[in-house]
Amino acid sequence: MTAELPQPLPQDHPIDDYALSTATSSLSVVLGELSRVVLGQDQLCREVLIGLLGGGNVLIEGSPGLGKTLLVRTLAEAVDIQSSRIQFTPDLMPADITGTQVLMRDEATGKSTLEFRPGPIFANLVLADEINRATPKTQSALLEAMQEHACTVAGVRYQLAEPFCVIATQNPIETEGTYPLPEAQLDRFLMKVTVGFPSLEVLRSIGVATTGTTLASAQRVLDRGTLRMIQRMVRQVVVAPHVADAAAQMTMCTHPDYPGSPDRVKKFVRFGASPRAMQSLLLAGRANALLQGRAWIGLEDLVAIAAPVLRHRMILSFDATLDGVASDSLVADILALVAKQGR
Repeated sequence: MTAELPQPLPQDHPIDDYALSTATSSLSVVLGELSRVVLGQDQLCREVLIGLLGGGNVLIEGSPGLGKTLLVRTLAEAVDIQSSRIQFTPDLMPADITGTQVLMRDEATGKSTLEFRPGPIFANLVLADEINRATPKTQSALLEAMQEHACTVAGVRYQLAEPFCVIATQNPIETEGTYPLPEAQLDRFLMKVTVGFPSLEVLRSIGVATTGTTLASAQRVLDRGTLRMIQRMVRQVVVAPHVADAAAQMTMCTHPDYPGSPDRVKKFVRFGASPRAMQSLLLAGRANALLQGRAWIGLEDLVAIAAPVLRHRMILSFDATLDGVASDSLVADILALVAKQGR
């Protein structure tokens, strides 16, 4: 009697070869447009696109002038989606994000009625620039939209148009006059990506390209219908049982009280990731597999997106701050342990 091969977990519909080829080529063209405008940030472009394909939200952290805002604007140009930008400041109010009711007078009848004027949250791609500069009350105006893709104003619930994605930026250098994002809001970001400083060659290219008479801009290369189709395909990417087990192990290993956690996690982490981390690992991993032209997710996809998915979901202890231990190094310990157990 032969042993049975492990079967994939249940999927809605298998992805045919033609649809997979079309999606992969379309995404390759989008990445090409982003890389042509946003120089030297290929990894950042890829991770933000993964967040959009997974139907999640992305938090971008980096110093000023590294192209965070340019990337979001370029993505909206390359894809047929409506974008908006909210510059977060300490005096920003929740109604400045969601919209508000305005008293309107009908000149013909003389009657006054309340009319809802939608705010910038009513877009497909919302850039929340320097999100940590606004007060927690204002930041919370994004929570319902980020989680449920809906917005409630004056007791009336409005469904937001799909696709919907919030891309927030924050500067890790400045701390005066800022309000750190609460853990509940951080958990609603599918990924937290970091922006590194460009190399000498890339810096030279940026200087030459952006100080001439013409500035590069992206061409519209992906329509909204195709984007929605690819987003649905992401959820159809096959997940084998051993991959789901690895994602669950990665999530559990972020908890210091889990017996199988790495020693440094037990020492430097106060609270681990929530079940949303497991969901995010599989969603982002599926999107990464689709970008690679595969209709199935492998362990290498989980490894590729583990740091952006987990780095903001672990609450470090004071000892970690004193010893200079970063979340990414703890994620590396988790990946090494899970890989060792999988052998």
